[in-house]
This record gives sequence, structure tokens and C-alpha cells, in this order.
Amino acid sequence: MTMTIVDLGGATMDAENPLEKALARALASPCSSDCPPRLAEVLQYAIFPGGARVRPKLVLAVAQACGKADMAAALAGACAIEMLHCASLVHDDLPCFDGAAYRRGKPSVHVAYGERLAVLAGDALIVEAFNVVAAYPDMVRIIAQSVGAPNGICAGQAWECEDKMDLVRYQRAKTGALFAACTMLGAVAAGREAAPWRQCGMLIGEAFQVADDLRDVGGISGEIGKPTGQDAANGLPNMVSTLGFEGAMHHLENLLARVTQSTPECPGRDALNSQIVAVSRALVPKQLHRGAA
Repeated sequence: MTMTIVDLGGATMDAENPLEKALARALASPCSSDCPPRLAEVLQYAIFPGGARVRPKLVLAVAQACGKADMAAALAGACAIEMLHCASLVHDDLPCFDGAAYRRGKPSVHVAYGERLAVLAGDALIVEAFNVVAAYPDMVRIIAQSVGAPNGICAGQAWECEDKMDLVRYQRAKTGALFAACTMLGAVAAGREAAPWRQCGMLIGEAFQVADDLRDVGGISGEIGKPTGQDAANGLPNMVSTLGFEGAMHHLENLLARVTQSTPECPGRDALNSQIVAVSRALVPKQLHRGAA
């Protein structure tokens, strides 16, 4: 059976896009007149304009692929995921972590507004993400596990503070956990069990991280909207430095094959898998600058 699925690779800059409209509504309350004006401005800056919005669109795509989805619930989960992702980018770019000067083709939040507001904006987005899904207890639990310890984003960042790092565990926590939340939230919005979708999402996240490693080592900063060579500059390993370009490419294809095998049965399974594979491969620069490795 074939069916139309949310375009994971399509542009979302249109303010009339349902996802963008939902994000604008979600920010309306925290950015109200009661909020300190500069903090309200920073929150907007951190969310708009967005990047590819792959994570929230994955929530919607899975919900749609499962069929008979509660789209209000799916949009709530998608907004929460994007808020958490943006919060992680704001914090990740800080001087105490990556020290990245720009993100999504514009100055990083701490560069544009200072470190104090960057920390507070990230914190506020995390809290607001939980507020958005407060009416859906199952979603709250899924999100909490994907963000905190022992295996969420916070744990992923914490691996950077260890003397010895397990690269696979690091990447699964830092990137895979949020993708696992995406697929699980989409399934829950469609009235399905979340657990069968966790492995699929984790593998998607691992694939995206390998693609990002390839971009970090072999991409061009102006083309990917953020600095390259960040891992090397911060003394962090990645799949390219560990496996080499060819090894990392082979690992990416391996992961994508496992994704298609692990996706649970649902009406839109084939269409969903096709998009996941296409978007993952599209993240890898067509011309890799292998001399950078």
C-alpha cells in the first residue's frame, strides 16, 4: 500500500505551514508581554527561521504512516521535539561546549545575545516543551527519557566531560535518543504502542549522526550553515576520524538498511522508509573534502 507522507526533506519556512503555525502558537504564551522583552526575542530567534525541521517532521510522518492519527497530539509532540532540539543547539554552541559562532546560517544565540540569555533561553525552551505535551502523559515520559539521564541528550553531552568516551553510546545518547522519541511520539499520536518504534528511531538518529560527522569533516561551512571541523577543534572523536571516510559511508549505508528492516508494520511503511533513506543520504555533501580528514 502506498500513501503520501509528510515530506521530511521539504522546506518549512512558509509561516502558513501547519508545523510552523503550531510552533508560533506554542511560543505565544512564553513570549507574551509578561516575558522580559529580550528573553522573548531570544526564544523567537532560537526557533525561527528553522533548519530542516527533520525531527518534528519525523513525528508527523510516523503518525501519518501509522494511520488514523490524532494530528493535534502529533503536532504537540512535534513542537516539543523541535523546542528541545533548538534548546540543545543553543547550549551546544556555548563556549563551554563547542564554542560555535554561527548556526543555521546566522550568529549563534550566545554570539547574538550573550551567554546568560543563551543559557536561560535554552532552559526556557526545555520547560516549555514539556508544557506543550502536558496533556499527553505518555508523551511526557517519552520526552523525559530522551532528554535526561542516563541515555538522553544531557547524558550525551556529559560523555564529552569524561576522560574516556564510548563513541557509540555518546552518539546514541546525544543524537539517537531524540530521534527515538520522534518515532515513538508519532506512534503514540496514532494510538499505537511506542516501544516497537524505539529501535527504528534510534537507528535513524545514528544514521543522521554519521551523516553529520561526514559533513563536519568533509563539508564546507557556508554550505551547511554551521562551522565545520568542530569535533577536531574540540578534541572529540567521530565516525570519520574513527572509521575513515569510506568506513563511515559504509557504516551509514549499513544503518539505513537496518532502519528499513526495523520499521514496524504500518500502512505507510514503504513510503516512510524511502523518505528516511533519501533525507539521510542527502545530508552528506556531494563533494566531500577528504583532505580535511
